[in-house]
Amino acid sequence: MAARSPSIIRRSLLYVPASSQKMLAKSLAIPSDNVTYDLEDSVTPSLKSAARDQLRSHLTNLGSGTRAFGELAVRINAVSTSHALQDLTSLVASPNLDAVVVPKVESAADLTFVTDVLRHTAPERHQPSSGNAIKIIALIESARAIMNLGEICKATPQLSGLIFAAEDFALDLSLTRTPSLREFLYARSAIVTAARAASLPSSIDLVCTSFRGEPGLKTLADECEDGKALGFNGKQCIHPSQLDVVHRLFSPSDRELEWAARILVANEKAVHQGRGAWTMDGSMIDAPVIGKAAAIAERATKCGIQMGKVLEKWSHQEPE
Repeated sequence: MAARSPSIIRRSLLYVPASSQKMLAKSLAIPSDNVTYDLEDSVTPSLKSAARDQLRSHLTNLGSGTRAFGELAVRINAVSTSHALQDLTSLVASPNLDAVVVPKVESAADLTFVTDVLRHTAPERHQPSSGNAIKIIALIESARAIMNLGEICKATPQLSGLIFAAEDFALDLSLTRTPSLREFLYARSAIVTAARAASLPSSIDLVCTSFRGEPGLKTLADECEDGKALGFNGKQCIHPSQLDVVHRLFSPSDRELEWAARILVANEKAVHQGRGAWTMDGSMIDAPVIGKAAAIAERATKCGIQMGKVLEKWSHQEPE
């Protein structure tokens, strides 16, 4: 398989209804890692065409430096609908589009369809090796999708992430969502494991429907910590008020940064001493631990954290 698209940071993926001109304009000031303009669930069937045209105009008129967010994506309608082909052919030619979010992906064929349309509609942005390829992010929403994760992850080198859609998954399995999220444990673990096995840059956790007031943000924080503990590296958002919490909790914590800095500083000294394994705080430090520290430092840099200052603070650290 060809090399993946360059890795980017996606702690937050915020949905913005494409049917609202006001929201499209306001979205430019939102500091999300990813803003996804939604043509699927937030747009009624009678407004699909108008929303698509409105979004195409919005993308066409975007100038350089006019947006506060990082990645610009569009969630098209499901491949099984009559709208998907029109969504793709109308929008993917825009140079301002970075990614396509594909809902209700159940097999490799769904992504093959999208890839084929991209190849014919925007051939200059089809090859990942070009550095300017349109990325594909797949929404995993059903039992069939979970069973087919292996083939989905191999469907296209343009695939750069998986997203777990909890509400549709619950509908498919007749589940009731509970605060513990225990009913989604198997599916969520399967998604992050498949994403990691396929070297996908992103695994994005479920939407938190709570966002108003302290109780809502507390629920959001709990979900972020749970998702991060499972291996997710980002979360879907439905309101800008969720972004600060999501960015904070999906970035390395101060404790993680200092731990990683101590490991990396001490390891550099251990290497010069010819030591392959050593100890710190009474615990053995070997290659997997050093790899984890390096991964934390890399993610910190992508999150805009000045890791060099943390390393400098612990420049005195010695291997034991």
